[in-house]
Amino acid sequence: MLTCIIKYHIDPTKKADFVQYARNWGQAIPRCGADLVGYYAPHEGSSTLAYGIYNIPDLASYEAYRARLAADPLGRENYEFAQSKRFILREDRTFLKLASAPHSVPLGETK
Repeated sequence: MLTCIIKYHIDPTKKADFVQYARNWGQAIPRCGADLVGYYAPHEGSSTLAYGIYNIPDLASYEAYRARLAADPLGRENYEFAQSKRFILREDRTFLKLASAPHSVPLGETK
């Protein structure tokens, strides 16, 4: 399992646009095959950093998911919304594997 973390640098004066963008992905991403953890908008501290986090089985599944998302009506609409409103200044995507699981098992023991 891979976790995709998208780090967004957003225009702080357009936070409401980012929130709408996040809500749209909340519908489209699960429908297109990824396990959405969530989208996070600035609250305290930085007013320009936001995150999107979802899980996907592997990179091949990611490519298929991205194709479905690009073909999805809400997915296309959301891409166009972001382009027209220009609230995303930069976007960085990274894929991580969970290294700490299982969390509750003492060292040397297995479940």
